[in-house]
Amino acid sequence: MHALGTHLLVELRDCNPGCISNVRQVTDAMVGAAKAANATIVDVSFHEFNPFGISGMVIIAESHLSIHTWPEYNYAAVDIFTCGDVINPGDAARYLIDRFESLNPSIVEVKRGLISTKDVKLPHKVFERELECVS
Repeated sequence: MHALGTHLLVELRDCNPGCISNVRQVTDAMVGAAKAANATIVDVSFHEFNPFGISGMVIIAESHLSIHTWPEYNYAAVDIFTCGDVINPGDAARYLIDRFESLNPSIVEVKRGLISTKDVKLPHKVFERELECVS
């Protein structure tokens, strides 16, 4: 089954609350996860909520990594979406499991962009034609 992308839904339960409550630490961990997967980082944006919780995203050339933390529940929800087959999103997930000290993680993998009717691998980027949106 050939897909344009792989989307990992990562449930990080029983995390160390100190690891998921500081915006700097969460940002560093998410950037580190992108680097662990050999992704190309394009942009980084994180927000710390009052009294606690962090949401953020690392935009990568291959798609994105996003996180929402609930330190009061020792929980973080992470999405890792990668296109193409150059990087391994599982490397990013394992990095975050270790970094946030999750004692009870789970990962669900979803193949995205299953559009080939003949189960043929499609190129991630199409350069032969110009794509235009007409509204």
